[in-house]
Amino acid sequence: MKKLLKLFLANAMAFSLVACSGGGTDTPAEQPADESSTGTDGMEELIAAAQEEGELIVYGSCEEEYLAAAAEHFQELYGIQVQFQRLSTGEVQAKIEEENGNPSADVWFGGTTDPYNETAVAGLLEPYEAKNASHLLEDTFRDADGNWYGIYKGILGIMVNKDELERLGLDAPKDWQDLLDPKYKGLIWSSNYNTAGTAKLVINTMIQKYGHDEGIQYLVDLDKNVQVYTKSGSGPSKNIGTGECVIGIGFLHDGITQIADNGYENIDLIIPSSGTSYEVGATAIFKGAKHPNAAKLWIEYALSPECVELADTVGSYQFLVIDNAEQPELATEFGLDPTNVMKYDFEDAKNNTSTYVEEVMEALGGGDDRFQEE
Repeated sequence: MKKLLKLFLANAMAFSLVACSGGGTDTPAEQPADESSTGTDGMEELIAAAQEEGELIVYGSCEEEYLAAAAEHFQELYGIQVQFQRLSTGEVQAKIEEENGNPSADVWFGGTTDPYNETAVAGLLEPYEAKNASHLLEDTFRDADGNWYGIYKGILGIMVNKDELERLGLDAPKDWQDLLDPKYKGLIWSSNYNTAGTAKLVINTMIQKYGHDEGIQYLVDLDKNVQVYTKSGSGPSKNIGTGECVIGIGFLHDGITQIADNGYENIDLIIPSSGTSYEVGATAIFKGAKHPNAAKLWIEYALSPECVELADTVGSYQFLVIDNAEQPELATEFGLDPTNVMKYDFEDAKNNTSTYVEEVMEALGGGDDRFQEE
């Protein structure tokens, strides 16, 4: 059933990518579903204003299947034509900064918050006080000024191909420091610090864990063992099962997808023994959005079970961060505990991520052809 759903959504996504480049067809307005299930009861004026605008453009940095599912369902619920495109968080950030207040999309959906915070500091996100934010489990799952709201939580960790490690006669790393061992030279994949929100989280995690200078030195030492830095944070996980990547750094729910949905039972998921951090996947409105009411309605929808519970149906197994949604069973079945993480300093990340990225890239000599951009 999941495979058929993914095929349908892939076809829908292909259509929407064409629409985002200037095509597309009008979609007749429909009456929204039961408002109590979408969290929009009492928002009749907002719904009407959004339907009057009739259109919404979404940039998504979560996995393509989840983006497609969320966009298609919003269109079904409210009769608002949705155009969407999947881009890494770094690509969205660069695009919005270049457009400087005249954005080509209305909302951002998915992807870790470090790039969201950088974009907010630049004044390019539109604050909005969402009614459904009352369902967030913690204040850490939102920006204090309403620039972004969390929709899921993912644990950063290590993934390995068990077969390849056995073939090479190597044991699996158990902690971050283990990854520096020369025996893993050329076996590790991570993600590009310039393009992937996951990679920005890796930087902030190491700096917060070890201190500024020691954290940057850790990444310099790690670089000696890295074979590839993928453009997207999920890139390493997608190459673990085939053995092209032997050891990957990324979000462990992406590894679950490869095991449960793609049948790669040779993957092992490792939570670093000394502790790890987590992402908050977010959603936000771009400053200057052409469809502001539809954008606000999207935020309310994104903070409802109608939206976030779609993730589990299309192979995205992050923990959900609203109190009225059902958690994906697979995440806990694989032993992931959303509370067993270090205290992440979001304020430091908000104020310093851009500087840290520059410092790391300078320490690495500006990067080389291992840093994928495409």
